[in-house]
Amino acid sequence: MNQLSSVNQLKKCPTGITGFDRIADGGLPAGRSTLICGSAGSGKSLFGIEFLAHGIQLFHEPGVFVSFEERSEDIIGNVASIGLALQPMVAAGKLKILPIDIDAHTLHEAGEYDLEPLFIRIGAAIQAVAAKRIVLDAVENLFSAFQDQSILRAEFKRLLCWLKEQGITAVITTEKGEQSLTRRGIEEYLADCVVLLDLRVTDQVATRMLRITKYRGSGHGADEYPFLIDDTGIVCMPINQYSLDYPVSNRVFPSGITRLDQMLGGGIYYGSTLLVSGGSGSGKSTIAGQFVDAACGRGEKTLYLALEESPAQIMRNLKSLNIDLQQWLDHGLLAFVANRPSVYGLEMQMAVLMRQVRLFEPALVVIDPITALHIDSSSLAVKRMLQRTIDQLKARGVTMLFTTLTWASEEAGETTSSSISSLMDAWIQLRSMESSGERSRGLYVIKSRGARNSNQIREFLITHGGVSLKDVMLNAAGEVVTGSERYLMQVRQAQAAKDRKTTEEQQRLELESRYKTMQARVSALMAEFEAEKQSLERKWQLEAIQSSETEMLIHQVSERRSAGVSDDE
Repeated sequence: MNQLSSVNQLKKCPTGITGFDRIADGGLPAGRSTLICGSAGSGKSLFGIEFLAHGIQLFHEPGVFVSFEERSEDIIGNVASIGLALQPMVAAGKLKILPIDIDAHTLHEAGEYDLEPLFIRIGAAIQAVAAKRIVLDAVENLFSAFQDQSILRAEFKRLLCWLKEQGITAVITTEKGEQSLTRRGIEEYLADCVVLLDLRVTDQVATRMLRITKYRGSGHGADEYPFLIDDTGIVCMPINQYSLDYPVSNRVFPSGITRLDQMLGGGIYYGSTLLVSGGSGSGKSTIAGQFVDAACGRGEKTLYLALEESPAQIMRNLKSLNIDLQQWLDHGLLAFVANRPSVYGLEMQMAVLMRQVRLFEPALVVIDPITALHIDSSSLAVKRMLQRTIDQLKARGVTMLFTTLTWASEEAGETTSSSISSLMDAWIQLRSMESSGERSRGLYVIKSRGARNSNQIREFLITHGGVSLKDVMLNAAGEVVTGSERYLMQVRQAQAAKDRKTTEEQQRLELESRYKTMQARVSALMAEFEAEKQSLERKWQLEAIQSSETEMLIHQVSERRSAGVSDDE
C-alpha cells in the first residue's frame, strides 16, 4: 500500500464507497465541506446519497439530504435500482430528505442576499435526526439568479462557514463548468476538498474517471482513477495505490500438464504471472483451459476474462478435448466475464475485472487474449493497465495467466505486441514448425523466474485427452523433427529396432547351435579320452600283474640257488 501521508492529524469521515477512502487516505475531512463537481450523469448525486446511506448503515451516523432539484420520491426511486432502500432509513429517523424548490425567475439581486431562512430549515432537519452528515445536491440552483461574483463568493463562503459551525461533515454537489471545475469558477476555491467526477467519451467508448483536485490538510491520490456505477453503486479503482511489497508464496501451482510443469522447473508459483504467447491456432486458449480445469479440480476458484469468444463457445471448444468446464461453472468454481474490448475503455475494463475479483475471490485469473485490448488502445496504455492489474492481483495472491497473439516476426525475436514480457514471471512460447509439407506445433519455455526451466523444444499436441507434450526428436542434421516426419522417423526407428532384434535372435540361435555342436564335440572327445584312459588303466594293471609275477619267480629262483637246489630240480 502506498503511504500517502504517514503523519496525518486531520480527522477523516469515511464514505464507505468502495475504493474511494483508499484514494482519499481514509475518507473526506470530518466537520468540513467537500465539493463534488462533474457533468450531467457523472454520478454526483449518487455519490452524495451513498455517503449518507453508508454513514447510516456502516458508521451509525444519521444524515440529511437537501435537494435543490429533485423531489423526495424521485430521489428514493432513483437509487432503489442499486439496492439502496432509503425509505426505511427515513422511517427509522436516520435520514431526512429535504427538497427545496428554488425558482430562478422569482429571484433577483437586490442588496444583501439573506440565507437565514435556508439555514433555519436545514438546521431543523439536522436537529430532527441528530445528523452527523449532510449533502447539498445541485447547489448551483441556489445561486442561479445571481451574476455578481462577489455576492456569490460571499454567500457561498457564508454557507460553508455555517455548515462548519454545525460540526457536520458536508458534501456539496455542483455542475462542472466549461473552463473551470464549477459553473461559476468560485466554489472550488472555498471548499476544503474538491472531487471531480468525469464522464468522458473517447472513440465512442464512455469511461468514468475520478480525481481529487484539492484536499486541505491531507495527502491523497492525485491521479485520475476509473470508477463504475453498477448494481451495487459506485466502485472506485485505486489503480496507483499498490507497491511492490506484496507477499510471495513458495507453493507450486500445478498446471494439469505434467510434462509442462517439468519444463517449467516444477511449475509456476502461486501468485505469479504466466504468459502464453503464440500465433493464431497455436493452442493458447487450450493451455488456458487446461489450467482452469486443473485449478477448479482442486477446488480453487477461477475467473476467466474472455475478450474474443463467448463463454459457451470456449466451453464447447474445450469439451471436444474432454475438458469439461461446464461442471465447474455449475459448481460455482468458475466465473466468466465476457466483454468486447470496445465495450469499455482500458481503465474501465480493469475496473470491471477487479470488481469481479473482489466479489468472486478467485485463486486464478485468466485474461484471453490481451492482444484484443489493442483494438482501441496503444501498446503503452495496455502495458500500463496490465501493470496496474498485476500489482493489484499480486497483492491478493492471485495467480494470473495471460494469452497473447504473436506474429511470425515476434516469435523469432521473442517479443510481444504489448511489450509486457518483462511483467511476467514465466513465459511459454508456442510456435508453428513446418517440415515435409505440413505444419506442427512446438512449445518451449523462454523464462521461469525462481526455477531452472528446460531449454528444449517439445512437440505440442492437442488430442482428445487434452494437451500432450512429446519428447524431442532430432534427425541426422540435429534438427527437431515433428508431425509426419516424426512419425516416419519413429516407424523407421521401430523397424530398425525390430530388425536389430531379429538379427540378434538369429545370431543367438546360431551361437546356441555352435555351442551345442561344441558341447557334442567336447562330449565325444571326453568319451574318447575316457575310453583311452580306461584302456591304458587296464593295460597298466595287466603289466603290473605281470611285473609282480616276474618278480616273484625271480625271487623263488634266487632262494633255490641259495639253498643249493638245481634249477632242474
